[in-house]
Amino acid sequence: MKLRNPKAEVFVPDRKPVEEALARTTHLCIGAHPDDVEIMAYQGILDCFQREDRWFTAVVVTDGAGAPRDDVYAGYTDEDMIEVRKVEQKKAAVVGEYAAAVLLQYPSPAVRARESRDPIEDLKTVLTAARPHRVYMHNLADKHATHVASALRSLQAMREMAPGDRPDEVYGVEVWRDLDWMLDDDKVCFDVTAHENLAAALLGIYDSQVCGGKRYDLATIGRRRAHATYQATHEVDIATGMIFAMDLAPLVKDPSLDISAYVQEHIQRFLREVTDNIAGMLP
Repeated sequence: MKLRNPKAEVFVPDRKPVEEALARTTHLCIGAHPDDVEIMAYQGILDCFQREDRWFTAVVVTDGAGAPRDDVYAGYTDEDMIEVRKVEQKKAAVVGEYAAAVLLQYPSPAVRARESRDPIEDLKTVLTAARPHRVYMHNLADKHATHVASALRSLQAMREMAPGDRPDEVYGVEVWRDLDWMLDDDKVCFDVTAHENLAAALLGIYDSQVCGGKRYDLATIGRRRAHATYQATHEVDIATGMIFAMDLAPLVKDPSLDISAYVQEHIQRFLREVTDNIAGMLP
């Protein structure tokens, strides 16, 4: 498999040939940075963990050079951080028993640039080789610019694939903005109660982020617990961990759909619910 970025790497934990490793993929996540995959696609990791008939592949689009840093990492250069974060992502692939971890290693500006085609072409190459049934990616209402750019490049890559090669399921998942604002009928809820020890282990691997000044480990588990409780107002909890996502499959199946309008429809439905609730109880 030939990728456009000469710095790209494909890491296969069980050392299968790259083509064979990717071909077994059933679940795939496209994250902007190292650790995004473990935050948003834990349901996919769980679904494939200790299975021989399901395999999870992580795709990381950027090199993660711009991460905040503190503690022992305070004096690290961008190049140092790139190397540290690559190692952390590979460790996560081993612990999570991934089919493969594909590190595309693009600088964030190259992903955000509208005219940049290389990230899209590399994503198409990986997706075509893997042919996953389910794809997790950043949601389009995320507040991190590189996350949104990664989502747009991912959608473009899938839209340009042959119809028969496109994934059946595509979910935009929360990282830098919760999706609890979405209407219950619109929201996809992933129960991630199982193996909380594995979740903690995967998030804890990213020491450069946790000790570097961002407690993603605590925040992520806390958000999942909060979602599980606050999802339903009049029902007992059915889970202790939950992740919310937006169904983006319609945007892949029908490339003529307007991406911005699709997200705006979700926001408008939320606005109507809030407005109607207030109007219905005013004197």
